[in-house]
Amino acid sequence: MSEIDEVELDPIEEPIPTWDGTTRSVTLTTEGRAVRHALIDSAKAQNWGRTFSILGQDRHLVNIVRPDGTARYAVLHHAAYGGASSEVVARLIALGAWRMLRNAKGEQPIDIARRRGHSHLLNVLEPVVLHDVSPSTLNEIERHFHALIRQRANALIEKHSLRLPELETLRELSIPSMWFPVPGMYGGFRFSLEKLCGHDMLNTSSWCRVVDGSGEEHLISRFGSLLVDSEFV
Repeated sequence: MSEIDEVELDPIEEPIPTWDGTTRSVTLTTEGRAVRHALIDSAKAQNWGRTFSILGQDRHLVNIVRPDGTARYAVLHHAAYGGASSEVVARLIALGAWRMLRNAKGEQPIDIARRRGHSHLLNVLEPVVLHDVSPSTLNEIERHFHALIRQRANALIEKHSLRLPELETLRELSIPSMWFPVPGMYGGFRFSLEKLCGHDMLNTSSWCRVVDGSGEEHLISRFGSLLVDSEFV
């Protein structure tokens, strides 16, 4: 019996990817804190039966980090660090683990595996780039996107110390689109990479259902953001 055969999982259905920016325990319910700590504890201990059991209940947790932690290791980072089997790593990726997600030191899982000498993981952890956007363009788009998020919800971002979306991860998604919920906003930001007239753009729709509710849609290029629709909530 392999490390992952001991837990039966339902057939994988690709969920809507969510950028979970939670970094603090106080943002979560008691149950939410407990399950996240249990998941990261299991992955750190290389207990893949327990890890897959938890992910079988809530797959969107595959890219979360430990609440109140500083290393920002998601499950795939721990797999890379501990030298898990390529079968385990492939299963995590199939469940939606991002190979391009970086930890607090800016390392992707492949960087950790290479540093730790786990050469059997290098091929499976090599990021597969499905959307070719230059790093400089993506960095500028991300900078304008973060400014827009703070313009719309800065008080909540600061209150919860949210980790803002890192757009690099979009490059490995078959459909480069994500949802970023903001606690207390009763809404959040839906964003996707697009090509418009040959230019790389980020289309983002945000909505807030407090203070009478408001919705805005922006197109963001490397040069800035443009409001294209509003008040659609």
